Amino acid sequence: MTSKAADAPDREIELKFACGPGDLAAVLAAAPAGDDETRELISVYFDTPDLVLQKAGASLRVREYKGRRVQTLKRGRGMVREEHEAPIEGLAPDPALEPLPSMLPHGADLRPAFNVRVSRRQRTLRFKGAVIEIALDQGEVSGGDQKSPICEVELELKSGAPAALFALARELSAAAPLYLAFDSKAARGQALVAGEPPPARRGGEVELDGDASAGAAFQAVARNALAQIAANAAALRETPSAEAVHQLRVGVRRLRSALTTFKPILDGEGLETLKTDLKWLSRSCERARNLDVFADETLQPAEASDVQPAGLPTLRDAIDLARRAAWIHAAEASASERFRALMIDAAAWVETGDWRAQHDAGGPVRPFARRALKRHLKKLEGRGRAARGGGDTARHHLRIEAKKLRYAAEALGDLFGEKRARRYLRHLKELQEALGALNDLVTAPPLIVALALPSDAAFAAGELVGLKAARKPQLIAQAEKALDRLEAAEPFWA
Repeated sequence: MTSKAADAPDREIELKFACGPGDLAAVLAAAPAGDDETRELISVYFDTPDLVLQKAGASLRVREYKGRRVQTLKRGRGMVREEHEAPIEGLAPDPALEPLPSMLPHGADLRPAFNVRVSRRQRTLRFKGAVIEIALDQGEVSGGDQKSPICEVELELKSGAPAALFALARELSAAAPLYLAFDSKAARGQALVAGEPPPARRGGEVELDGDASAGAAFQAVARNALAQIAANAAALRETPSAEAVHQLRVGVRRLRSALTTFKPILDGEGLETLKTDLKWLSRSCERARNLDVFADETLQPAEASDVQPAGLPTLRDAIDLARRAAWIHAAEASASERFRALMIDAAAWVETGDWRAQHDAGGPVRPFARRALKRHLKKLEGRGRAARGGGDTARHHLRIEAKKLRYAAEALGDLFGEKRARRYLRHLKELQEALGALNDLVTAPPLIVALALPSDAAFAAGELVGLKAARKPQLIAQAEKALDRLEAAEPFWA
């Protein structure tokens, strides 16, 4: 919902979808009837030379339409953002309008950063008791000599229940392939002028309010993970790569970990389906990731060594061919109807699921986080006892628990002090890396067998895998020492 006065901020509740230019007509035809309008919008975005607003997660624009100029500041990320809007007279923003004075240093130099020009087809309609504005934007963002096309559908809730927004999104997605996106036009412009390539997005930091409820904290963590999934799936569809696959899997793991960490307050219809679909998405990338790890951790060091096994070039060709095929398989999964439905349903469950009836039951986030982290550590300690002297399966279970604790600690650590959490996370990463190297020894042989390599490449692969396997006792010792250091460390939440 949009604020109409600079001193009366409100929340903009919006869903954004990327699509192809040829899909816009089908989306509009599938939308319920309403009041239509076509607008040519020119927006200039401003920031200081040292990007004060961007670093604060905010964007400031001046938009001109029919001779009128409106200044808009948006703050926050995802589908729910704070919005301040007010008419102005000049071409430049007014730094005296709230909340700019509290965000900018005195005398800050606001300069144009980039422009956005779009042709917008807009319709206001009623759907399931809600008033929704649908906007179909086609145009470009430009900064300096850089340009990037824009083609997207936005659904903004003007009044009514947010569930109606998702219900309409599902109907429109049945008419055309719509991909849920979390990057605003401002974020697109900021990346463009920074010269940042669109592929492969790491998960951003989650800012948690210590006074918030556990439910609100879960939503913040889940939104962040969904944004990472959406960005890397888009990168994978555009240019398949090892890093896009990796970061997509990380986003999925972060969301699955959040479902485990916040399990005491999560329940209700849709949860099991969400878990199943996330597992499917992760498995769609698993072969690609295993091949990438083999190429980077085993093949590449062998190629750099002075003594190389015969058949190594043939093995490299076979691995690269298999990697490209696996990347394409992952890209196809991220372009599928199942993926598009998963993203809409996951976002709907996070924002409007019936688990939210237990919002207050979770209580304040800090004590909840302390209990959750303690629970994760207890499970890890149990897996650790089983892994000492145990086999590959026991170490695999320990690795999974280490990942869960690490993602939970990364998401919740800021509540207890960044420095303390960082020290503890170093111990967790050491354990995870040692266990990961051991896991690579287990996954490599079946991976190689499945490639059906020619004899010289199979010989080279067998030699490399054998050399790595010879280090297994050393890696087990490293993992046990890392586990010792972790268990001796004082938990930062204690």
